[in-house]
Amino acid sequence: MIDKEKLRKSVEMFLTAIGEDPKREGLRETPDRVARMCEELFSGLDSSASEVLSRVFTTEKPGLVIEKDIKFYSMCEHHLLPFFGTVSIAYSYENKVVGLSKLARTVEVFARRPQIQENMTSQIADAIMKELTPKGVMVIVKAEHMCMSMRGVRNPSALTVTVATRGCFEDDYNLQEHVLNRLGI
Repeated sequence: MIDKEKLRKSVEMFLTAIGEDPKREGLRETPDRVARMCEELFSGLDSSASEVLSRVFTTEKPGLVIEKDIKFYSMCEHHLLPFFGTVSIAYSYENKVVGLSKLARTVEVFARRPQIQENMTSQIADAIMKELTPKGVMVIVKAEHMCMSMRGVRNPSALTVTVATRGCFEDDYNLQEHVLNRLGI
C-alpha cells in the first residue's frame, strides 16, 4: 500500500532540497498531486497477474496468438524516470486461451511498478507460462528510456529491445523468426 502522507512529506523535502519553496503558489498542491500520481503509477505493486489471467477459454484446436504493440508506461527503478513503448506477445496454445484484453492487463501489472525492462519482459513471459500453460511464449518489448533521453547520454532516438522466450520458442529459431516476421521486426 502506498503511504500518501510519507510521499507528501518526501515531496516537500525534495522541493526544499532542490532550492524550491513548497509553499509557492504553483507548488502548494504538488505534494498531494505526486502522492495521487504514485498511487496510479505504482498500482502494479498491488496487482496480480494470476488474477488477470485466471479466466481462460477452451479452443477446438491448437494455434498461435500474437498480440502486437500493447502500449505501456513504466518507471525505471534506477532513476525513477519513465520508460515507455510497446510489448508484443506470442503464445502457442494447446487448447486454452485468455481474452485478448487480459494480455494488455498483464503488461500493466508489471509495468506499473519500479522496474527494469529486462525483468518486465521476463515477468510477463513467466506469468503467461505459469497461468496459461501454453506450449511456449515469446515476449518482445521495445522502449525509450527517459534516463537515456533527457539525462546522461541524452540520446532520444535510442530504443531498447528485449526478448524473452519460453517453452517451444526457446530453441526453435524458425518459430521465433516466424513471429518476428509477423510483427514486422
